[in-house]
Amino acid sequence: MKQAKDFYDHLSGELQAIRDAGLYKTERSITGPQGALVHLESGRELLNLCANNYLGLSSHPQVIAAAHEALSSHGYGLSSVRFICGTQDLHKTLEARLSGFLGTEDTILYAAAFDANGGLFEPLLGEEDAVISDELNHASIIDGIRLCKAKRYRYKHDDMADLQRCLEEARDTGARFTLVFTDGVFSMDGTIARLDQIREITDRFGALLGIDECHASGFLGRTGRGTHEYRGVFGKIDIITGTLGKALGGASGGFTSGRREVIELLRQRSRPYLFSNTVAPMIVGASIAVLDLLEGSTALRDKLEVNTAWFRQAIQAAGFEIKPGTHPIVPIMVHDARLAQALSAKLLELGVYAVGFFFPVVPKGQARIRVQISAGHELAQLEQAVAAFAQAGRELGLIKATP
Repeated sequence: MKQAKDFYDHLSGELQAIRDAGLYKTERSITGPQGALVHLESGRELLNLCANNYLGLSSHPQVIAAAHEALSSHGYGLSSVRFICGTQDLHKTLEARLSGFLGTEDTILYAAAFDANGGLFEPLLGEEDAVISDELNHASIIDGIRLCKAKRYRYKHDDMADLQRCLEEARDTGARFTLVFTDGVFSMDGTIARLDQIREITDRFGALLGIDECHASGFLGRTGRGTHEYRGVFGKIDIITGTLGKALGGASGGFTSGRREVIELLRQRSRPYLFSNTVAPMIVGASIAVLDLLEGSTALRDKLEVNTAWFRQAIQAAGFEIKPGTHPIVPIMVHDARLAQALSAKLLELGVYAVGFFFPVVPKGQARIRVQISAGHELAQLEQAVAAFAQAGRELGLIKATP
C-alpha cells in the first residue's frame, strides 16, 4: 500500500511542477460542429484560429451527407480488424482513390495517422538497415523509428549538408537499405521540406525517401496533392503517410501510401493495422466525398492560399514576430510560456480562440500562439482576428502602442 501511495504522491508532484512552470495544458469543451466559428459550453461564440480544418470541410454539408449515407448503407462499425471481417468495399475504394490522388500504387488505411507512422518502420527495416530522420519530425515518426531495429541517424532540421553527412555515415557502416524520412510540413513552424533537394541527395546515395503529409494533403501544391506536388517531385516519393483527420475531413484515420510491395508487407506485418479495429464506414464514406470535392475543383485550396497570404502580411504589419513562410500554419512568436498563455487568455476574452504552445510541444524559449488559417475564414473574420491580436499585444506589452 505504501508503494502505491508513494506512486500517486509522485504523480501529484509531477503535475504540480508542470503547473508551477506555467506548462499545464487545459482543455476547453466545444458544443457543436467544428468551423470558422465555434461555441463553448458557456454559450460564447468564438472565432476559431487553431484547428487543422484547413479547407473548412469538417462540417461541409456534402461531407456530412456522405457520412450519413455510409452509416445507413454500411453500418456504424465492423467490430473487427481488416483481415478478419473488417474490410468493406468502401475501404478498398478509398484506398484506391487515395493512391490516385497521391500518385502511388497502393494505400493502406489505419485507425489514426499516429498508427500509420507507428506501424511503418519495424516491418520494413531490420538491424542491418538505417533510418535517417529530421530532428524536428513529429512524435509519431520518432516513436515509430524507436520500434524498429535499424540504426538511427538524425540530421539538423532542414539542413541538407547534415543530411548528406548522415547518408555518408550510413553508407560507410555498410547499411543494406537506407530510408530518409521527413515531415512534408513541420507542424509547429509551418516549414515546408525541400523535397526536391532531398530527393536529389537520396538518389545519389541510392536511398529511399518517405514523407509525412498530415499538414499538406488536400491543399499544398497547385492541385492540393501535397508537398511532393509543391516541390515538383510528384510520383517520386517512395512512402507517404498522412491523415484523414485534418484537411481531408477532420474526423480520424490515417494512411500509408507507396509501392505495392511496401503496402502488401504492411498488411501482413504492421501491428497497428493487424491489431486495431478498421476505420468506421461513415468516416470512409465521408473521406471519399472529400476527394470528390478536391478533385472537382481547387477553389477551397485557392481561397486558403489567399487567406494565408493576407493574414501573414497583416499580422506582421501589426507588429508581431512570425515564422516566415507561405503555409497556413502561422507561428506568432512570444517565446515565454506564461506570456503565451496570457496572450491566449486575452484573445479568448476578445472572442478569438487561439491556443498557446510551449515546452515540451516546442523547445524551451520558443513559446508561441500557433494560428491556423482555413478556407472557412472570411476576410472580415481575419480582420477581426488581427485587431484582437493587436489589442491583446498592446495590453501585454508584446507590441508597441500606436502613437
